[in-house]
Amino acid sequence: MAAPHRGRSHASTRGPRRATRTSSNQDESLPRLALKWYNNAPMIIGISGGTGCGKTTVAQKIIVSVGADNVVFLQQDAYYRNLEDMPLDLRHKVNFDHPDAFDTGLLMNHIEALRAGESVQKPTYDYATHSRKTETVHVEPRPVIIIEGILVFVNPQMRALMDMKIFVDTDPDIRFIRRLDRDVHERGRSVESIIAQYTTTVRPMHLQFVEPSKRYADIIIPEGGYNDVGMDLITCKIRSILEVATDADGMQIHSDGGNKRATSEVRG
Repeated sequence: MAAPHRGRSHASTRGPRRATRTSSNQDESLPRLALKWYNNAPMIIGISGGTGCGKTTVAQKIIVSVGADNVVFLQQDAYYRNLEDMPLDLRHKVNFDHPDAFDTGLLMNHIEALRAGESVQKPTYDYATHSRKTETVHVEPRPVIIIEGILVFVNPQMRALMDMKIFVDTDPDIRFIRRLDRDVHERGRSVESIIAQYTTTVRPMHLQFVEPSKRYADIIIPEGGYNDVGMDLITCKIRSILEVATDADGMQIHSDGGNKRATSEVRG
């Protein structure tokens, strides 16, 4: 695992932003992990990389490490623009690997709402018809927000919301094989259409947008979730920021047995 610059990572230098609203009921129902962050604002982690690189695997390993009840997982693919008003034959010609294919405004509104302690209705997307489904997923705020997608580092306003940015770096041939397998079995597409899309839009957009966005990452992890050493370093870093044991009276419990009144400020 390598860092693209010698500067300090956002995860270790930036304290949390204050939330405009919190819920004591939610705090009582959550495990004690990360309560210090959650009382102020959640930790926001961005995960990017090319198609099929293993972003979701990295996200899932982080979720297992900190606990699923502590994490909101927002995938950029759920925020494709709704093309239901466009004829179906034209929808198939849309460049879905360009930043304009995503409803970035809606995604950022949802991130801001969750950061403020509000619930959101996450959209669901039909990849076969390239349209948004009527069903939504109710999402409650949690101490950690993971944002995952090929282009989540492209927008500077979205990058500014993130406390940690992870880029998953995997060889192009491996990524293509994974995408081929996924789109055939999970999205009901033909091999011919997948190859055509890859050569005409996926690869060119990767070179134009995804690969250059790697320079914004705080952490670059080769081979993603299959890099055990890299994943251990990442999850240990996240837990070191988030883990705070707090008793019922708001006292922080330290390893030396001493107690200290919890404060609203966290220093990196």
